[in-house]
Formats: sequence, structure tokens, C-alpha cells
Amino acid sequence: MANVDSPFGFRYFGRQEGGSPTAGLTPRNIASTYGTGIFQGDPIISMASGYIQAATSNTVTVGGVFNGVEYLNSNVGRKIWFNSWPASGAGGNGQGYLSNDPQALFLAQSNGSPIVFADIGMNIGFATGSGNTTTGISAYSLDQSTIGTTNTLPFRIVGLWSQYAPPGSAGADDANDFNWAVVALNNTDRTSTTGV
Repeated sequence: MANVDSPFGFRYFGRQEGGSPTAGLTPRNIASTYGTGIFQGDPIISMASGYIQAATSNTVTVGGVFNGVEYLNSNVGRKIWFNSWPASGAGGNGQGYLSNDPQALFLAQSNGSPIVFADIGMNIGFATGSGNTTTGISAYSLDQSTIGTTNTLPFRIVGLWSQYAPPGSAGADDANDFNWAVVALNNTDRTSTTGV
């Protein structure tokens, strides 16, 4: 089955073996004045102000992967939970929830050329995308062109989806563009010794 170019951000996949289970999400605040959407599956960064924003560069330390938000929606007049933070319409600061466990694994799609078995153990960056405002799901993907040993890249390739998926599954064709890989957080707030 050929892969389809349909990125979905960084989807939680489980945890690496060897550690105690940690299933919780970390709450972090989003400033009401932040006018850019953050979608479920987007990598985020911590700002010096204490708030979070969507990550747009592979040269910064990521704070985790966005999983959803609770905020006062001024359009409906009440607090709601949704997969994404809106670019407008928030009546106050949002409470975002992050997956930032250093042992967490994520599934994501290559933005072009296939990620191959020999890439396992290498580091990789992401490519940004405009998320779906109806579903709140991210359109970020793995930037295959960044694969290398650079220690500041935000993710580490730990496997290919084809190693886990039933035959013929979407994203499991490792010979063609847009295949899926399993990645772990690499350069994050929780593992970096440098402050924000």
C-alpha cells in the first residue's frame, strides 16, 4: 500500500521499555494574547515569560508535544476542552496539556523521502504545517532532510512504523515517500541543563 501525504503531527505511541509507567500530562499556560494556533501533536517551546508556544524551529529546545487545551471560548461563553488552541476567540489564558515524559514515544510521518532502517538511532527535526481547525489535529511532520547526529535536534528515531504495523498499513511502506517513524524526545526542557 503506497503512503499518503497526510501529516498528523506527533501522535503518542507509548513508552520506551525500562522505566516506571508515567501516563500523565503536564499542564502549561498559554497567554491569551498568543494569536497562533497550537494543534494536538505540535511540538511546543517554553518561553521566558513562563508561557508556551508552538515550536517553529529545530534550533530550540522543545518543551514536549501538545495534547489539548482548556480555555474560555468567548464565542460560546464558557470554558471548553479542545484538541487545539485557537488563533483567536480565547477569553483568557489557556491551560495546555503536554506529553513531555522523556521516555515517551511518538509516531510521525516523513515529509518526503522515506526514513529507512539505517536511520534508527539518528536525530531528526520537524517540518511545520497548518493544523486542521475542525479536528484540532496537527500537520507537523518529520523533516527527513535534517537526519543526522546533531545533538540539538528535537527528536531521535527509534524505529519504523513498519516494525509494528500489520502488513499493508498506512505509512508502513518504507520504500516510498511519506512513511512513518517512531521517535522519542531528544532535546527537551526536561533533559536540558540550560534554562529557558
